[in-house]
Amino acid sequence: SYVASNVLKWYWWRSSGSGHSWGLVVAGLPALSFRFIFPGTLDLYTFPLMLLLSVLGAVIGTYSAPPTDEATLKSFYRTVKPWGFWKPIHDKVVAEDPAFEGNKDFKRDMFNVAVGIVWQTALVIFPIYLVLLDTVPFLISLSIAVICTLILKKTWFDKLPKDNAEATA
Repeated sequence: SYVASNVLKWYWWRSSGSGHSWGLVVAGLPALSFRFIFPGTLDLYTFPLMLLLSVLGAVIGTYSAPPTDEATLKSFYRTVKPWGFWKPIHDKVVAEDPAFEGNKDFKRDMFNVAVGIVWQTALVIFPIYLVLLDTVPFLISLSIAVICTLILKKTWFDKLPKDNAEATA
C-alpha cells in the first residue's frame, strides 16, 4: 500500500525521498506477491500486513539516508504550514520569526479532505457513466461533483491566503 509513504511525506518532518521510495517498493512487493503467498485470501485481510510493511519500509528508508536539508524543511513549513509531526521544524521557524503562526485550521482542513475525496471520486465516475450512457448515475455523480466543487470553493479556495494567489497568478 502506497498510503503509508504518501501520508508520512506530508505529516512527518523527517520523512525523505529515500523513505518515500522504500515505502513504495516495500508496499509493491507484497501487493504483487501476497496473492501467491496467501492464495484465496481476500485483500481485505492482507492489507493490514501490507500497510505495516510499507510503514516499516518508509521509516527504515527515511533513517537510512541523511535528513532533508534544514533550510528546505523550514522553507516548506513556512509556505505550506502542514499539520502533523513538524514540531522540531516549527520551533526553529518560530525562533527565527516569532510572529510566525502554524496551521490552526485542522478541522476545516479535514472537512475539506473528506469533501475532496468525494469530489475526486465523482470526477472519475461521472465520465465513465457518460461513456456508458447510464443517464441517472451520470447525473447523480455530476451533481455530486458540482456540489463538492461549490463547497470546496467556499471552504478551501476562498480561504487561501491572498499573497499565495497573487504569487501563482
